[in-house]
Amino acid sequence: MPKFPGPPSPGELVARLLPELKILARGTIIWRTYYRGGAHPVAWNRFRYWGPVATARFDHHLIPAGPQTRGTIYGALRVYTCFAEVFQDTRTIERSRNRPWLVGFELIRPVSLLDLTRTWPTKAGASMAINSGRRDRARAWSVRIYEDYPTIDGLYYPSSMDGNQPSVALYERAKTAIPTRPHFHRAVADPALNAAVVRAALLFGYGVEP
Repeated sequence: MPKFPGPPSPGELVARLLPELKILARGTIIWRTYYRGGAHPVAWNRFRYWGPVATARFDHHLIPAGPQTRGTIYGALRVYTCFAEVFQDTRTIERSRNRPWLVGFELIRPVSLLDLTRTWPTKAGASMAINSGRRDRARAWSVRIYEDYPTIDGLYYPSSMDGNQPSVALYERAKTAIPTRPHFHRAVADPALNAAVVRAALLFGYGVEP
């Protein structure tokens, strides 16, 4: 059997395996970096209802890609994870291109996430490669998880770019947990983020856009 096979048939997961949940309490701060410019500008609290995207690991959108009722927001529990993930392709923290912003928002209700940091992936028939292996296969697992466990709000998983620090993929079911106003909200180019940007660059060996 391959170390990271595709997911089982519809209904099989829920029939034989309970979800192992990570509950994020009300008031937990979720951090994300998003783009206000470029080809696909978004708002800080906007779920992405277009997908699946080839570079996104846990999109639960159906194939073929296009606008859907399924939406997702990716985030992390610490600022540095956002920088590591968003700027991984160029390994440079680009502070102005496409106008990246950093937002932190407090959950206004608890969210129930399937915990992919422990042994559940192995029990389910996958492995920890779900967090770092083929993205198309991880997306297929996310689709199956979403359909077999209709009460979970998303996934809790280890960042492969930030030493397994916790990251989240929120499904549109978590929409009611998103506040109307953020806790923190600044452009990555804002001088107030200079120290965080420099710290992230040192942590990950990234460059910084002048």
